[in-house]
Amino acid sequence: MFNRRRITAALIGLLVLVLGGWLVKDNLGGSSGSPAAPSTSAGSAAPAKGGSALPGTDSGLPVKGLSTLPPQAADTWKLIEAGGPFPYPRNDDVVFENREKRLPRKQSGYYHEYTVKTPGSADRGARRLISGQAHELFYTGDHYASFVVVDPAR
Repeated sequence: MFNRRRITAALIGLLVLVLGGWLVKDNLGGSSGSPAAPSTSAGSAAPAKGGSALPGTDSGLPVKGLSTLPPQAADTWKLIEAGGPFPYPRNDDVVFENREKRLPRKQSGYYHEYTVKTPGSADRGARRLISGQAHELFYTGDHYASFVVVDPAR
């Protein structure tokens, strides 16, 4: 009888641990992929043309001017604004799924990605511009490992 109680108590304890771990993981997992709190530095909320806040600055990511990125990024930006044609039609202007969750979470189809050519690369390279439906523009030079908000006016 004593062994049966011990086994039952152990199973209940194990069940409590598993459920507790699942709840903690679920609660922490929902916020661990969210972006950092928005920066309050003066350079991060640089106004865009017209004096309004630059779309995407609420992500908390650093802001860089388009002119500070590789020159091919400006070429890609011009193609985006013109609606193409894009050098990689099967891969450009396609939905960016944000699987790494480094950009603010939005519904599927919100972001689109575009190749920024890498001179000397045998393939598309690692550089991309990502646009959002609210006119955000993000750049990654390391294939989605990190992003910056792009200010096309600078």
